[in-house]
Amino acid sequence: MEITLNGYHTLIAAALVMLVGHWLVFRIRFLSTFNIPEPVAGGLLAALLITLLNAATGLTLRLDTNLQTTFMLMFFASIGLSADFRRLKEGGKPLVMLLVLVSVFIVVQNAVGVGLAALLGLKPLIGLVVGSITLTGGHGTAGAWGPVLEAKYGIAGATTLGIATATFGLVFGGLIGGPVARHLIRKQKRKPVPDAHERTGIETISGTPRHEQGTESEEASRLTFEIFDQPRLITAYAAIETLAMFAACLTSADLLGRWTHGTAIELPTFIWALASGVVIRNVLTHVFRFQMFDRAIDVFGNTSLSLFLAIALISLRLWELAGLAGPVAVILAAQVVAIMLYAAFITYRFMGSDYDAAVVAAGHCGFGLGATPTAIANMQAVTDRFGPSYKAYLIVPLVGAFFVDLVNATILQIFTQIPFLQ
Repeated sequence: MEITLNGYHTLIAAALVMLVGHWLVFRIRFLSTFNIPEPVAGGLLAALLITLLNAATGLTLRLDTNLQTTFMLMFFASIGLSADFRRLKEGGKPLVMLLVLVSVFIVVQNAVGVGLAALLGLKPLIGLVVGSITLTGGHGTAGAWGPVLEAKYGIAGATTLGIATATFGLVFGGLIGGPVARHLIRKQKRKPVPDAHERTGIETISGTPRHEQGTESEEASRLTFEIFDQPRLITAYAAIETLAMFAACLTSADLLGRWTHGTAIELPTFIWALASGVVIRNVLTHVFRFQMFDRAIDVFGNTSLSLFLAIALISLRLWELAGLAGPVAVILAAQVVAIMLYAAFITYRFMGSDYDAAVVAAGHCGFGLGATPTAIANMQAVTDRFGPSYKAYLIVPLVGAFFVDLVNATILQIFTQIPFLQ
């Protein structure tokens, strides 16, 4: 028995999932502590209920995928429209160094995933799903690459596996960052700051550390992720202006995808959307001196990601993962060890082997397995106890939320073209 939902019903179902997820995150401490996104919390509950219905009655659910694709493209366009290369100059050499270190780790992460997948008798490309697609890329990248791997490379259940792995990464990225940083700080014999004050509810929600960080650090920590109930002050004209840029990105992505289909430079459409956003952003700001309204881009991007994830999660078929549970668990355990060793011995040393480097290492654990909010939460846990780190709060959000997605998309495209992996 199969139930098919049209576009209107799909949008209603996605909205309901987000509302349920919102209630769950604010009611269950575990979900808020580990920064589990609201559509993921609600979507996984919906996927579990659908799985139970399938086991009991054989029911399957089919949703309209046109809306899902549109929201996915808008999310990746928002990343591109937010990637102002002028911020590379603001971050200076430390930002470039961190970006290089993170780029190298993406290659390591994929090598670990692909190598172990092959050793365990799985298709090598599954190693990319349990690699940077989900762990560095997060839920958005997992949902985008899943259909590509399923349709083009025959990886059954890639989307389902990707969403599950990305959720695992959020949890463990939040668990390991603090211990890694505290181990490194202990080696420096740095003492906790005694005058740390308890944060109010407003300070906790807004991401304000107990220690005063200064305007530069506070701005950096707010650049990259949704803050609940923060005033946005978006006018109708700004919304239309922003939608026009999104429309240009999606049109460009569609045309480029058609023109390059079957050629040597064929790329998934969402990568063209991201690249188009980067070009439009930097041409408008640096050539035409256009003032981008980043708050509007952020709102549309976050809304698109939430709706995309909600629809993707409702469509999950968790029963497809039964045969992969054991091998995937082994690969994920190896990935956790890999990021801990890399952050402690590579990221920490090349970033200066000082207190700032330890905080950056905690942040790298956060977005290397989870997402930028996880990285920020890791750094707050450290700076709450040992004092502020202006350098870490400036460069980690910029790398984790903007530039790493550009690098990750490029590296993944290279990996998928390697004959051995196909």
